[in-house]
Parts: sequence; structure tokens; C-alpha cells
Amino acid sequence: MSNQTAAARPVRTATSRRYLMCPPRHFDVTYSINPWMEPGKPVDADLAMAQWDRLRNLYVGLGHRVELIDPIPGLPDMVFAANGATVVDGRVLAARFKHEQRAAEGPAYAAWFRERGHTVHDGAFVNEGEGDLLVTGDRILAGHGFRTDPRAHAEAEAALGLPVVPLTLVDPRFYHLDTALAVLDHEEVMYYPAAFDARSRAVLEELYPDAITATDADAEVFGLNAVCDGRHVLLPEQAVHLIDRLWERGFVPIGVDLGELLKSGGSAKCCTLEIRPARTPSPVRQAGPDALEAAR
Repeated sequence: MSNQTAAARPVRTATSRRYLMCPPRHFDVTYSINPWMEPGKPVDADLAMAQWDRLRNLYVGLGHRVELIDPIPGLPDMVFAANGATVVDGRVLAARFKHEQRAAEGPAYAAWFRERGHTVHDGAFVNEGEGDLLVTGDRILAGHGFRTDPRAHAEAEAALGLPVVPLTLVDPRFYHLDTALAVLDHEEVMYYPAAFDARSRAVLEELYPDAITATDADAEVFGLNAVCDGRHVLLPEQAVHLIDRLWERGFVPIGVDLGELLKSGGSAKCCTLEIRPARTPSPVRQAGPDALEAAR
């Protein structure tokens, strides 16, 4: 690598984050609600716990605060904490799940937040937390098509105080937005174009013209189910193209192996719910008019 190439890389700064995670003590694949889940396929519970534990330890080692919610017997997918709620400026929008197998997770996560003094908003329509509601610096990118009800987008906007940009998912393998798009630093993202309809691709191209785009191979190993603290990006180690692109952009990618949890259709981001504390209001840069009009 030339000195000129190295000098052109942006300088990235990590910021301390607060995460909520749920140990996979009861993890198993006992039903199928997405194309990745095969109930007859063996699951190694000890390996799932070890892989999850390494992810948690990586967060702690990077200086982040990790809190835990107790897993509930009979809720094998509760390990996917990102689906449990969305938190912005200390305000919590509780999840409401589409499938009955996960329905009890929403109240469990809402109770965790209420017990700690948070104001929790209960929506009337299905929303699957940060699975479909991804917070950027200026807005919430809101996925729909397989899980979250589009009517929940207005509830998210009202409860969380950020404008919502709807995006339509069209590939059932990428049933949540966080399997097809990852927020990096503020207004930087990486995504898999083929997971979205034409209108949504146009919106993303307008809002994020310099975004990293994933290959088919990246997406198929859940490379976009990633967590970024502004500098470090934790993502599946098999997503080699994305890892190279992240290095080029000045990020520090950290490969993780969550292969057991992927049997249920989840990876690093699915396991990680960010608790964003209240902050001092700052000016909000609005999305371009063409993109917002296209998103209606």
C-alpha cells in the first residue's frame, strides 16, 4: 500500500456504546419463520454460547458497556436482542412481533426497560425493533415487506422523534432490514442492492451515493448484519469483500463467527440492541427532497 493511499483514508473515531444482549441459554431451532431456519438441523448449544460470549467480550474489550436481559425458557430466539425494541435519545419503542412463536419477547424486553425507568411506547402495529428500524445520525431507515407493518413507521417517527425513510425488502432471505443494510458512521451505510425494490434502491442511492455495496457472497453470509462503533465494525469473518472495502474506508473490521446462531437467521447485529441515551439536541440535516418524495 502506498503512503498516498494510506493518507487518503478517513480517520475514524470509536465512541463508547451501551448495548443490551441476551445469552443464548435456550437457543434452538424448533420452528421455521425464515428461509434460514431448518428445525431438523442439529444445533450445538454450547458452541452457540461460546460464539455469543466472544462477541460480548469483544464489545467489552473495545470499551463498550454490555447489559444483559435474562433469557426466558421457550423463547429460543430471544438471543436476537436487536429485535426487542428501538431506543433513541432514551425513548423506547417496544417491539411487536409478527409471528406467535416470538410474540412474548416484546413484553419481556419492554418490561426490562420499564424496570430501569425508561418511558416505553407500545405501538399498535407490528414492528420488530432494530431488525427493521435502523437509526442513522439524521433519520431512521425503516424496512418492511416481510415483518414490520408499514403503518408502524409513523408510530416510530412519533415515538422516537426522527424522520422515517421507508425501504421495501423483496428477497425473503433478507427478511429484516438489518440483514440487508448496516449503519456505519453517522450517515454512512453499506447495503445489498438486490434485497430492495427499485424505488428503495433509488432512495438509497440518493441518500448515500458513496455507500459500500455488498456482493451476493457478502450478503449470503450475513455480512451486513454488522455492528459499528464509528471505527470498529464487527461482522461475519466470511464477508471478505466487505472487510476489504471497510479497510479502504478507514474502518477496522473485526471478523466474528456466529455460525450456530446463523442457523436461526441471525448474526452480530441481531444479537445487539443499542441503548442510545438522551442527548443534547443538534441541527438535523434533512434528506434530499427527491429521496424523501420517492420514499412516500
